[in-house]
This record gives sequence, C-alpha cells and structure tokens, in this order.
Amino acid sequence: MTGITAVVFDLDGVLLDSEHAWHEVREELAHERGGRWHGRAQADMMGMSSLEWSRYMHDVIGLPESPEEIDAEVVRRMAARYARELPLFEGAPEAVRRLAESFRLGLASSSNRSLIDSVLDAAGLMGLFGATVSSEEVARGKPAPDVFLEAARRLGVPPAACTAIEDSGNGIRSAHAAGMRVVAIPNARFPPPPEALSLADVVVGSLAEVTVAAIAGAEPVDLS
Repeated sequence: MTGITAVVFDLDGVLLDSEHAWHEVREELAHERGGRWHGRAQADMMGMSSLEWSRYMHDVIGLPESPEEIDAEVVRRMAARYARELPLFEGAPEAVRRLAESFRLGLASSSNRSLIDSVLDAAGLMGLFGATVSSEEVARGKPAPDVFLEAARRLGVPPAACTAIEDSGNGIRSAHAAGMRVVAIPNARFPPPPEALSLADVVVGSLAEVTVAAIAGAEPVDLS
C-alpha cells in the first residue's frame, strides 16, 4: 500500500451524470438571449469556476446580461432539473460509501456551492465528506490546481496523500497539477483529450472499477 489516505471526488461527470445538462442549459440560454453558441463551448467551460464560465458566456458567447445574472439564471435552471430528477450515476452512492470505509473523503467541484450541498443532501452523502470545495471559493477554476489543493488543506492531508477521481480533461489536469494520484473515468459525452488522459495514473470505465487497490496504487496503470 502507498501513503494514500484520502480520496477527492469530482462531482459533475463522476458522481452526477450532469455534464450534458450544463451543456443544454447554457446552450438554451444562449439561444434565448441572442448569444453565439459554438461547438467547443461546453468543452471550453468544463472545469471553469462559476465566475469564469459566466464571464465566458458574457464575453465569448455574447449574452448581454452581467456574469452575475448569467450565473444565477443557469444555477436556477440546474437546481430545477435536479429537483425533478437527481441524475446520479449508477453505483455512485455505493462507491462513496465503499471508499469512506478506507479513506477520508473530499469533494472538489466546479459546481456552485448551493448545487453541491443540495445534491449531496438529496443523495444522503453529505455526512461522508470531510471537506467539500466549490471552485467559486478559490482563486482559479480547473485546470488550475486550486480547488484540489483547497480540498486537501481542509481535509488536513498533503496533496500527495490524496487520490482524485476525475472525468474531464481540465479536471485531470487540475488534480495532476495539485500533485495528487489521479483515477480517470473518461466522460462518454465529452471525453478528455489524449494528452490530458495520459496524465492519469489509472483509467477505468466506471465507478464500479474504483477499488481500494486502484485508489491506493496497488493496481497497474491502464491507458488502453
């Protein structure tokens, strides 16, 4: 066994099948408000903090509202979706509970604080996390390492003693830059580019494959 003592989950794309929902909500809002949506917009915004992506929607997509107004409206629509149906990945609660038996748990997410708290509360998982961090609470969103470093700080664990679980290119880059071991579950709808995926220590197909051995480093790297 290595010195891994903590696991830091991403939320969107790892526990929650929600990346496409963010895409749909933002694209819908862009069309409603006369914005210039383009094919790379969602990939560009994956991992950005709320301040960063709302500025992107204003500056690049061309929405006339302020970034603060854009952020509030997108979050309102996402919360309404979650209230209708919480899109947890199959096996997500079980994976969290399984790993909580062996490691301290943190969460480092680009979602807004209100969405993080409502999702974990609705899923019955809030009490299993020793620390949760929204990228709106740090200086820079992913791919900068800030949100993962802050999660490790709040857990009281060195980053090198943490394994991060990520799905996106920017998320993998962020966790790697923080000095964490990285388990990647590539997002099926928005797969990470090969150069980002190559930074992962282990690549798996689903949460069911995220074992204690994979987290701790007792399994070989699989980049197939």
